Parts: sequence; structure tokens; C-alpha cells
Amino acid sequence: MKDKFTLGIAQIDPRLGNVQANLALYEEAVREAVGRGVDLLVFPELSLTGYFLKDMVSTVALTVGAPAVGRLRELSRDVALVAGLVEETPEYRFYNSAILFDAGEIRHVHRKVYPPTYGLFDELRYLARGARIEAFDSRFGRAAMLLCEDMWHGSTAYIAAMDGALTLLVPSASPIQGLARGDVPENAAYWQRLNAVTAESYGMFVVHANRVGFEDGIGFWGGSEVVGPSGDVVARAAYYESDMIVAEISLAAARRKRIAAPMLRDENLDLTINELTRIRGRELAGVVRTLRRQTMAALAESPAGESSRKRPAKKASVRKRPGAAERATRAPTSKTSSDARTPKTSGVARTSKTSGVARRAKARSAPKGATNPRTSTGRAARPVPRRAATKAAGPVRRRVTPKAGVPGAKAAKGAKRRQTRKPAVKARVARRR
Repeated sequence: MKDKFTLGIAQIDPRLGNVQANLALYEEAVREAVGRGVDLLVFPELSLTGYFLKDMVSTVALTVGAPAVGRLRELSRDVALVAGLVEETPEYRFYNSAILFDAGEIRHVHRKVYPPTYGLFDELRYLARGARIEAFDSRFGRAAMLLCEDMWHGSTAYIAAMDGALTLLVPSASPIQGLARGDVPENAAYWQRLNAVTAESYGMFVVHANRVGFEDGIGFWGGSEVVGPSGDVVARAAYYESDMIVAEISLAAARRKRIAAPMLRDENLDLTINELTRIRGRELAGVVRTLRRQTMAALAESPAGESSRKRPAKKASVRKRPGAAERATRAPTSKTSSDARTPKTSGVARTSKTSGVARRAKARSAPKGATNPRTSTGRAARPVPRRAATKAAGPVRRRVTPKAGVPGAKAAKGAKRRQTRKPAVKARVARRR
């Protein structure tokens, strides 16, 4: 990495949609830069293709393997350069890109993250949006690139500075806007204040490479400049005409500024991230609430919504339990128990569940067609399972097996085994005795 290097800005007047003519301007500027000892040469935004391209974007777009890009690789063997062009990706997306060429190779690509769509600008209609701002290492120290409108968003330069950039390269195609303030239009004065504040706030060099000329009746004001870490103008190009400026860059100046004003050292990055996350969550919640209100309004205005409002709400049905008189007059059903079907005989009390089972077993043994002695309907008694009849023969003996470890558990287990033997086995054992 060099602590000192010579930087140049080629403020040119490119032709709209004419890549070959603009490539010739590149070659001429490179020859001049080599003669003036420039190490790094910066060209304006979209200077290889023209700016107000509109429907010509796909026609002039260049892939990394295009012949014009190959020529830029060759030129970078004489001097490192930053070119502005429309980049076409393998997915057929088109970006407003700035590409650093050095020693015949592509060292870094920055895709514009804020293509403007206000006023006379209409980039986002034809170009995709970039998704990254990243500082990179080079033989000129750690640097970062932004493209024109990117610089007008305060977060971009902050990200570049927090990523360690010492030099901020800003290719631009800034048109003439607003009333003149002295020798420059209103937006030119704003650019100069912005460059100075950014450079001094973050202790870095700001390189603003603007263009000149006219496209579709719109003029560009030029005035490219290099601003030092203390906010002072190191070099500035002429207004409204082609020019080339050369400046000596010493990274020691950035070191001195950051020692005197260690703002980046004291920056609380976690605080920034946490607060931005909070703000983003609040905005997302607002979006959700807005969508919910819009959905409810749309449903209310729809015919289905109107009919649902007119239709009276159904009352919840409540099933009343029948009273005592109603239960007395209700006819018996098949699901009623046997005790409910059969009236009790006066003077006879049921002492256990087995009495009902015994009666059903007795009714089963009666001849077919006999009437139930407990009823006068003449209805045949329900068949009783064999198991129930067995239970009716006498009380059921419950076997209790003590748990292991309890006294008498082994004897109880043997008694259980003997009880479960078959009668034939018991008879054989008796004969042997």
C-alpha cells in the first residue's frame, strides 16, 4: 500500500449511447494522465455510455467479457482507472456501475444503491438497485466507491467510513439545477458543502468526479474536486468545460485528522444497529396496521361485506333440560337402563348388582315365548352373556397379589398359581396322593 499517490479526475463530455466514441475519450485521457504521472484516474458516472439512456440501456450495456471492457483492462496496465458504465449480469439485470481496473484486472465493482426517480431523474425504471456498500483494499490504501445519488444519503458515507475507507471515490453525473449562487448553480454549491462536511466528519479524502456537456437539453456543470480530511479543497476542475485535475494524496493527513478528532474510534456501532432495528420494527408494524385497515375497508365495500352487515346475527340456541313432569310423561327409550324399564316390586329391595344379573340369567333359561315375570309386556328377556351368568352363581373372589418385597409375597404368589390350575391337573395330583 502506498502512503502517497497521485490521483487524477478526467472531467469529460461523453456522447449519449456511443460507446466507441466515449472509449476514444477514455484512451485520450489515459494518455494525458500517464504523461502527468497519475497513478489512479477517475472518470464520471456512466461516462462510457452516456447518462439519460432510458430505452437504450439494454443496447449499450456491457458484460465483463465485452470487447470494450477488455480494452479498459489493457488501459489499466498503464494507469489504474475507475470507469462508469451500464453493467449487464448473467441474469440479464442492468446496473449503474463504477468499476476499478488495475494492472489488467477488475479489482472492485460498485453498483448504485440509490438510483433516483424524482424530478428529471428516472433511473430506477430502467436499472436495478445495488445491494452493497463495501470498502476494499488496494495499492492506494483502503477505499470505497459511491455513485452520485448514493452520496446524498448520509448512511452511505457512514458505512464506508466504518468499514475503514480512507478515500471515498464518487463518480457523478450532476446536472445543472436551481438558481445560480455566484459562479455555480444551487446544486453545485450543495455538492461542495456536502463533500467538505463528509471529508472532515470522517477524516477521509473525498474525490468527486463530475461530467460536463449536454444530453437531451440538460447540461452538466462539472466542477470536479478533491477534498482533504480537514475539509479543505485540494484541487478543483473548471465549470461547464472539459478538464483534468491532478492532486497528491497523502494518507498521513487522514491519520493526523483521526488522531485529532477520533470520532470513528468513539462511534458506538451497536447503538446504531439497535436503534435502526427498533425503527425498522416500528415501520413494519405500521405497514401491517395500514394493510389491515385497507383490507377491512375493502371487505366492507364489497357486496359480500354489505350482505354480511345486513344479515341479522343468529342467536345461540340453548337446550333446556326437561322438567320433572316432562321426564315422567316421556316414553322409555331403548338406551334406558334395565332398572328404568322395569318397575320395582313393592317390598323387594335390591341388595347388590348380582341380583339383576341373576334375574336376567333366570329369564334366559326360561322357555322361548315366556313372559318376563317382572313386566307385563310379554317381551322376551334380553340375552345375558355367559360371563354375567357365571358371576350370578356366587360372589366373585378377588385375588390380591402383594408386591415384591412385602412379607408373604412369595406365599401369595404360590397360592395364586395353585388357584389358576385346571381341574384335570388338580384331579391327577389328588390320585397321586
